[in-house]
Amino acid sequence: MATWTRSTTALLAALAILLGAAAAPPAAAQDAPVVANVQRILIEGARRLDEATIRAYLVVREGEPATADEINRSLRRLLDTGLFDDVTLSPLADGILVRVREAPFINRVAFEGNEALDDEVLRGSVQSISRAAFSRTAAERDAATLLDIYRRSGRYGATVEPVVIDRGEGRVDLVFEIDEGPVTGIRSIDFIGNVAFSDRRLRRAIETRESGVLSAIFGSGTYDPDRLEFDRELLRRFYLDRGYADFEVLSATAELTADREDFVVAFTMEEGDLYTFGPIDIQSGLPDLDLEALREAFQMQEGQTYSASDVDATIEELIFLVGQQGYAFVDIRPRAVRDDEADTVGVVFEIAEGPRVYIERIEIEGNTRTVDRVLRRQFRVAEGDAFNAREIQAARGRLRALGFFDRVDVATERGSADDRAVVNVEVQERLTGALQVGVGFSSADGPVGDVTISERNFLGRGQFLSARVNVTGDQQAFQFQFEEPALLDRDLAAGFSIGYVRLDRSDESSFEETNAGFRPYVGFPIAPDQRLELRYRLSADEIRDVTRDASPAIRDDEGTAVTSGPGLTWSWDRRNDPIEPTTGFLVELEQDFAGVGGDTAYTRSVGRVKGWQGLLEDAVIASLEFEAGAVFGLGDDLRVTDRFFLGGDEFRGFARDGIGPRDDSTITVPQVDEDGDVDPTLPRVSVVRDDALGGNYYAVARADVSFPLGLPEELGVYGGLFADVGTLWGLDETTYQDFPSRANPTVTVDDSAKLRASIGASLFIDSPFGPLRFNFAYPVEAEESDDREFFRFTVGTRF
Repeated sequence: MATWTRSTTALLAALAILLGAAAAPPAAAQDAPVVANVQRILIEGARRLDEATIRAYLVVREGEPATADEINRSLRRLLDTGLFDDVTLSPLADGILVRVREAPFINRVAFEGNEALDDEVLRGSVQSISRAAFSRTAAERDAATLLDIYRRSGRYGATVEPVVIDRGEGRVDLVFEIDEGPVTGIRSIDFIGNVAFSDRRLRRAIETRESGVLSAIFGSGTYDPDRLEFDRELLRRFYLDRGYADFEVLSATAELTADREDFVVAFTMEEGDLYTFGPIDIQSGLPDLDLEALREAFQMQEGQTYSASDVDATIEELIFLVGQQGYAFVDIRPRAVRDDEADTVGVVFEIAEGPRVYIERIEIEGNTRTVDRVLRRQFRVAEGDAFNAREIQAARGRLRALGFFDRVDVATERGSADDRAVVNVEVQERLTGALQVGVGFSSADGPVGDVTISERNFLGRGQFLSARVNVTGDQQAFQFQFEEPALLDRDLAAGFSIGYVRLDRSDESSFEETNAGFRPYVGFPIAPDQRLELRYRLSADEIRDVTRDASPAIRDDEGTAVTSGPGLTWSWDRRNDPIEPTTGFLVELEQDFAGVGGDTAYTRSVGRVKGWQGLLEDAVIASLEFEAGAVFGLGDDLRVTDRFFLGGDEFRGFARDGIGPRDDSTITVPQVDEDGDVDPTLPRVSVVRDDALGGNYYAVARADVSFPLGLPEELGVYGGLFADVGTLWGLDETTYQDFPSRANPTVTVDDSAKLRASIGASLFIDSPFGPLRFNFAYPVEAEESDDREFFRFTVGTRF
C-alpha cells in the first residue's frame, strides 16, 4: 500500500528528474487511478479541527476515483494551510486514510527585553497572533521584521530571538527575546571632493546629523539608510541651485566603526564648474500662443547664477499661464544650451501639446485614522481631470507638510486604458496629539508655568484643537482654539479662539488688566504665496485695581469696556523655510475696526516687512525688519489699553512698556496706616508716578545677524548681534486734571516722537527645554524717563 507523506512529494519529483523521458510512462498511466472508487475517507489525528474542515482541503472526493496526482495535490493543500506539522495520505482498497499531526496553536505572543519600543508597537508589526496556528517559518519572519524596525530606529546592534515554550495540550507561548543594544549614531560625516562649500555648510544641507558625547541630551540623529539616499538628492539639489550644473554624487557610504557603536558616513562628489544663465527663450508649436505674455513667467535672467529651482518654478508658472490661454494639455520641456567655454547654460522652454491623459482614480492606503477627504483635498486635481505630473508631486509635498504622516509615497500607474492614469497614495500615520508641560524662569516675568494640550488631527479630520494655560509672575492666561483648515473641503481655514488673560501692569502703569474675548476667523489664499484672514473680535476689557497715586490718564479709564469689531490680515510669504529662513521675505498688513456695538470705537493699522539673507554659505543669517502702526479714535478718546506699547522683545534694551509717553510727574500723596487707610495725622509725601501711557503711533526697525561660534554643532549654540531703532508717540490729549487733590498740579505729558536706539549681542541655545535666547543690550539713544533693560532671556526661534 502506497503512502503519501511530506517527503513523498519530493521523492516523486526526484524520480521524475532521474528517469526523464526515457522512462516516462504514457499519459494514460499517469492518470490511472490508485483507488478505483473512493468509498470512504478516514481521518485520524484531528483534535481541534473538525473533519469537515480537513475534507474541504482535499482534491479527492468520495464516490470518485483517486489518481496519484490528486492525492499529491491534496497533500500539498493540507500542508500549505500551516495548520499541520505533518500529514500522511495512505490509499486503502476502498478509500483514503488521512493522518494529521496538528500544529500547536499560539497561547500568547510576548516580548522580553524591549524598553525603547512598547509592546503594542511591536505586536502590531508581527503576523503571529494569539489563538492562531504556530509556524516556525512565520516566527522567524516576524523576528526579521522586528530587527528591521530596530535598525530603522537607529539600533543596529539589536538582536531578536523567537523562543517557543510548550504549554501542553497543543499550546505554545511565542516569546521574542530582544536585546535592543545601544543607539547606533553617526560618529562623523565626511565629504570628499568639495571645494566650493565647506563640510560644515554641506552638513546643514542634508538631514543626517552627527552624534557625539552629548547626543542623549541634545537629541542628535541616528543612522537611517533611507535618509542617506534622500541626502544624495538633497546634495544634488543644493549644488544645482547654486550654479553647479555638472555636480554628481559618486558614492554615499556608511561603515560601522570597529567597536560597532557608530557609523562613519562619507559622500564622494564631483562639483564641476560654476555656471551662470545664458540666453533664455521660449519655443512653441501651439497656434495663437502669446509668447511675449509668457516671458513674464521667467524666474531668472541672463547672467544670474544658474539654479535648477528657478527652472522648475518657471515651468510651473508657464503651465499656469498657458492653461489660462486655453491649453489644458501641454508638455513643457527645458532644453539646456551649454557653453562650456563661457560656463553658461542657456534654457529654451519648448512648449508642445502633451498627451491627453486623465486621472481615472486616486487610491489611498494606510490611513487607518485620517479620513480620505483630508488627503484628497491636498490634490488640486480630481478624478476625471487632466493628468498633471507636477501637481501630483506638489500634492505629495502638501501631504508631507500636514505633519500627520511618517511616510508618504505617491506613485502613478497605467489605468484601464492608455489615456487613463491611476494615482496610488500610501501613507504611514504618526501620533498627532501632544501634552506639553513647561516650567521655567523669565528675566522679565519671573517663574513661568505652561501646560498645553493639542491635537493637530482631531478625529482624523485634519482639524486643530488646543487648550493652553500659562502662568507667570505678572500674567495668568487661558486660551482654547479650534480650526478647520479646509471648510467645505476648500482651501478655506475657519476657526475660533476663546481666551481669558489677567495681566498685572502695576509696575509699568499702576493698574491690572483683564481681557475675556471671543474671536472667530476665516483665512484663504488670494495668490500662490498670499493669504487673507478675516476675523471678528468681541471682548470685555477691564482696567482694575488702579493705585491711589496712578496717573489721571489711567484713572479716567478705570472700569470695563466692550470692544466689538471686524479685522483682517493680509500676508505675502516668500520665505524659503517658515521656521528658519535663509532667504526671502514676509509682508503683513493688519487692519482692525472697533465700534460695531460695544463701548469703544477706533481704527488700528499695523504693517511689517521682514527680509532674510544667508551669507557665507548660509552660516551667517542676516535679517532686517520694519514695523509701524497707527490707531485713531472715532469719537471718544482712546483708552490706555487700546494704544501701542514698546519694549522688551519688541524693542531690546528697554523694559516692557519702557519707552514712549509717560506720566513721570512728582505728586504728593497722603500716608496710610497699617490697614491701608489714610492717616490724616501724618504729613503728605512726594512720589514720582512713572506710569507708561502708550502711544497712538509707533515705528521701529530691527536688524539682526546670527552666526556659529565654532562650537560642536551638536551643542546647538549660536551667537548674534542686533540693533533696534524706533519711536512711540502721540496721545489724544496731553493735559490731565489731577482731581483727587488740589495740592497736585495739572499733569502735562510729553508725547513727541523722540528717537530711541539700542545695540546688543545674543546667545542662542537649542536646549532640551526649547530654544533659549539671551539678549545683552545697551541703549545708545534714550530719554531720561525711559525704563532701560540690559539683560533678558526668552524662549524663541533663531531669527
